[in-house]
Amino acid sequence: MDLFRSEEMVLVQLIMPAESAHDTITYLAELSLLQFRDLNPGKSPFQRTYANQVKRYAEMSRKLRFFHDQVAKAGKLAYRPIMENVTNLDELDHKLGDLESELLEINANNDKLQSSQSELMELKLVLQNGATLFHSTRHLENGQQLQSVLDDPSLEESVSRPLLLEQEMQTEPTKHGRLGFITGVVPKVKALSFERILFRATRGNMYLKQAPIDELVIDPATGEKVEKIVFVVFFSGSRARTKITKICEAFGANRYPFPEEPNRLWQMKSEVDERLSELQSTLDAGIYHRNNVLNNIGYSLEKWTLMVKKEKAVYHTLNMLSVDVTRKCLVAEAWCPVSAKPKIQDALQRAAYDSNSQVNTIFQILYTKESPPTFFETNKFTSAFQEIVDAYGVGRYQEANPGCFTIITFPFLFAVMFGDWGHGIALLLAALYLIINEKKFGSKQLGDIMNMAYGGRYVILLMAIFSIYTGFIYNEFFSVPFEIFGKSAYRCRDPSSSIASCMDASTAGLIKYSTTPYPFGVDPVWHGSRSELPFLNSMKMKMSILLGIAQMNLGIVLSYFNAKFFHSAIDIWYQFIPQLLFLNALFGYLSFLIILKWCQGSKPDLYHVMIYMFLSPTDDLGENQLFWGQRPVQIVLVLLALVAVPWMLLPKPLTLRKQHLQKARGQAYGVLEGSDTEDLDKGKEYEVEGEEFEFSEVLVHQMIHTIEFVLGAVSNTASYLRLWALSLAHAQLSAVFYDRVLLFAWEYSNPVIRLVGLFVFAACTVGVLLIMETLSAFLHALRLHWVEFQNKFYLGDGYKFHPFSFNTLSQDYEDDT
Repeated sequence: MDLFRSEEMVLVQLIMPAESAHDTITYLAELSLLQFRDLNPGKSPFQRTYANQVKRYAEMSRKLRFFHDQVAKAGKLAYRPIMENVTNLDELDHKLGDLESELLEINANNDKLQSSQSELMELKLVLQNGATLFHSTRHLENGQQLQSVLDDPSLEESVSRPLLLEQEMQTEPTKHGRLGFITGVVPKVKALSFERILFRATRGNMYLKQAPIDELVIDPATGEKVEKIVFVVFFSGSRARTKITKICEAFGANRYPFPEEPNRLWQMKSEVDERLSELQSTLDAGIYHRNNVLNNIGYSLEKWTLMVKKEKAVYHTLNMLSVDVTRKCLVAEAWCPVSAKPKIQDALQRAAYDSNSQVNTIFQILYTKESPPTFFETNKFTSAFQEIVDAYGVGRYQEANPGCFTIITFPFLFAVMFGDWGHGIALLLAALYLIINEKKFGSKQLGDIMNMAYGGRYVILLMAIFSIYTGFIYNEFFSVPFEIFGKSAYRCRDPSSSIASCMDASTAGLIKYSTTPYPFGVDPVWHGSRSELPFLNSMKMKMSILLGIAQMNLGIVLSYFNAKFFHSAIDIWYQFIPQLLFLNALFGYLSFLIILKWCQGSKPDLYHVMIYMFLSPTDDLGENQLFWGQRPVQIVLVLLALVAVPWMLLPKPLTLRKQHLQKARGQAYGVLEGSDTEDLDKGKEYEVEGEEFEFSEVLVHQMIHTIEFVLGAVSNTASYLRLWALSLAHAQLSAVFYDRVLLFAWEYSNPVIRLVGLFVFAACTVGVLLIMETLSAFLHALRLHWVEFQNKFYLGDGYKFHPFSFNTLSQDYEDDT
């Protein structure tokens, strides 16, 4: 496994007999080593050879999805049996059809029974609540008030009286009707509108009584549980009945009969209870039978689904192959790794033997100018880092892969911004939890955020380890310093006072009593001292510049390896060398001055040195001189930086133009020396295959590339200062939470206040520092790799190798379930 360059790929052609084509594709899918090309791009899916088979298995997939939904609704788990005694696909198709018909019939009968049961339940509620409503209505003022309203001779005329001019056109008044009523149930959300419409439609000539139902009722139409109320509407006349009936239908109010005689009411209640008991027994038997069917289906559902998916994928791949005129052979073209050829040839021989084919599949290599796909063989540790690179762009075939460097540089740059070994330990525990339980999490359907954390568990592991390392360097444990690696080199001015109780650190300053510095990392006495921020600012800012220049130089060096691998001397002489000179003549020299200043302990102003290196290169440096001969060295470096710009701009386009003219002239001579017909054909072929060369486009492209690199050298170096900024912000936030929350609460002796302060400190640490700050540092480290590092050498314009594999089908099934 080589992560530095992608696997060497080759385009192969397979000529397989028609009788063994299915087994051949199946065996190759189990290998997961070939990416087939579509040789029928002009044909629609319905015009391809195996369109009927694909359609058949698509229908089987639909039936299996229906079974899966039914099993999920029933709450039954689909077991994972061992894949033995695989059913024949023709038998499976017939069996799926029978099971679907049986299940649809069971569901239809169950729905009808459920609807009947719901209607009977509503009728039972009407009978129970209707008696109460009738009893209260009959005793309303001894029945006089209601009777006086409903027995009014003008009631029917009032109900049916036309509006406006229609009254003049009415010649015969309606006849007096007898008292009537309608009972039923209506959804509670519609009750107010229902009453209002009834009042308007009958012009107030009706009497409505309602009784709420305490429990939710299953609606017979929708099968959902809703709140309903029982109503009774008293009216007079047939026209009023017709209007009220239509309003009930419009509002989805179910009407039920209600007997007025007490004996008939008691008899009807008994009949309803008896029918409900019978329906419940029938429903229980139906549900038991349905669960048995679903259990049998669920036991083999995964096996059937994978079988159908594999067959559908095989025929979909067969549709990509070219069929010869005799229809006896199928021709396939596919990309595969060179190292996989022996495995592929062995699979082809086994397929021919198992299918009893008299002719073996012909396996031959095709030579093409098409760029192959990019393939890296990764494992569960390296795959996450490779995905970080691929998210920027899939690398061009066999160009240098930044993924192998990202394994170290990405978590390290993250840790520079996140340096705190207390927070690092918290991240480490989270990563170890994900790694230890990776088998359990791998078999579960996780949410989006949890799935990302699980996929990047090894990235988080290295981020945590490097955060602990940089935390030791910064000497910060939740912003608290510790003397872990030895004694401090400073002491209080009063020898009898300890550093912890000494106030000189924030006022007059401590005294350095030892020439031996603190063994590892920052001396703990710097934290809380009056010069803490100036010292840490200077250290972290210069460290960020050093790390940035080192990583950008690594990117430029990798561009040299790319140019050498692809035999591009032009890129070496006119891109790699001037870029290396320009970057190091300016910022490489700055890095050298930073290290030299640290070693000497001198106090020159590096800002002044770098600015006047360009503005006044011949002036005397004075106190800013760090080494002998610094002025002539700076003049030479400035000249190199100025020369590097036209070096990047002009020679490469001119050289490419010269090569193109020589190639075109040589091709023309070849045409003249040969025969008329053959060489003219070759000339036409050259014109088709040759790429157009526009000198203006090449020059403009090179100019853009040069300007981008020159400006990027400055902006990218400044961009690495985010390491300093985020590290400082993380440290200050941690110090604020510790000083202003935890220590503030600890000043009180009340244990409740201390407990609340500890809880708030833990919540702020987890929410802000361990989640938000982690995400922020991750994104900034991602930007530094994508923009500042990878743009020096990484084109990222390739396409990924996607082999035809049954393993992805199994993963898709797990994702679907």
